[in-house]
Amino acid sequence: MSLVPRKVFFVKGIGYHKSKLAAFEQALREAGIEKFNLVNVSSILPPYCIEVGKEDGLSQLNPGQIVFAVMARSESNEYNRLICASIGVAKPADKGHYGYLSEHHTYGVKPENAGETAEDLAAEMLATTLGIPFDPDANYDEKREVFKMEGKIVETKNITVCATVRNENEWASVLAAAVFIL
Repeated sequence: MSLVPRKVFFVKGIGYHKSKLAAFEQALREAGIEKFNLVNVSSILPPYCIEVGKEDGLSQLNPGQIVFAVMARSESNEYNRLICASIGVAKPADKGHYGYLSEHHTYGVKPENAGETAEDLAAEMLATTLGIPFDPDANYDEKREVFKMEGKIVETKNITVCATVRNENEWASVLAAAVFIL
């Protein structure tokens, strides 16, 4: 039996609660994936795996089902702390080749910077796999231009969510996830 996912969709959520676990549950609920038994997996986007919308993806899953996901998660109870979670995506032009997903979680970073870091990580992993010259010291836009010119990476993007701890004695939880459908 092969467990290679054929579809993927992306979600994100924020939760707040006096307990860390309940804040995470609230984030899962906002993301719409609270009713599944989630199994964290590493960062490969399988060949021929197509992206579907969140609602379409959720409609293909059943409560209690074991579901594989690449998940970025961050939590804090430090008043006024900014937390971010981001999934980076890099899809190859050749649909028969695998792509990459990256998980990035951070504190005190602007949402756009957290997202760019996650996207850059996924693109770097894919680029080096495909033999695309990659300068880790180049800025984000320079790297993106190299990827476009090579024509081997068709899409990069990120799914990012950030929140600030609102109150003392309260947890904030954020998550971003790539959810697979077998």
